[in-house]
Amino acid sequence: MEQASVQLSGQYPAAGWNNVLLKAGVRPTRQRLILSELLFARGARHVSAEMLFAEAHETGFPLPWSTVYNTLNQFTQAGLLRRFCLDGSRALYDTNTTPHPHYYLHGEDTLLDVPDGDLLLVNVPEPLRGHEVSCVDLIIHLRRKRS
Repeated sequence: MEQASVQLSGQYPAAGWNNVLLKAGVRPTRQRLILSELLFARGARHVSAEMLFAEAHETGFPLPWSTVYNTLNQFTQAGLLRRFCLDGSRALYDTNTTPHPHYYLHGEDTLLDVPDGDLLLVNVPEPLRGHEVSCVDLIIHLRRKRS
């Protein structure tokens, strides 16, 4: 399936989530439309499955764990989200699918965007013969200084 590169603008589901999902090759079910609104309406952000599950319940749309996890995986495969597995325990999902660097705060399980202009990548090495670069992820791992 071709990766979609869609930037979402906080539209109400009836005003466009249906078309966004269809363009990405995802069938727009009621649950996917609800999760689209929760994920994308507030602009670029980083979420975990647990956060999205809790938000759905808090807003009156209790969805099963399996629906949340399956939807996050479907949206990732369709190119609507980027998935980051950090510390081998949990995944965080980024609604901004454009290439950009991150800070990961150890002990806080938080992923933050590095501000634009704070990083200059001068040289990306040539890919191995018969391969092409599909994505460049840069995550700067941080921990609090010990006093």
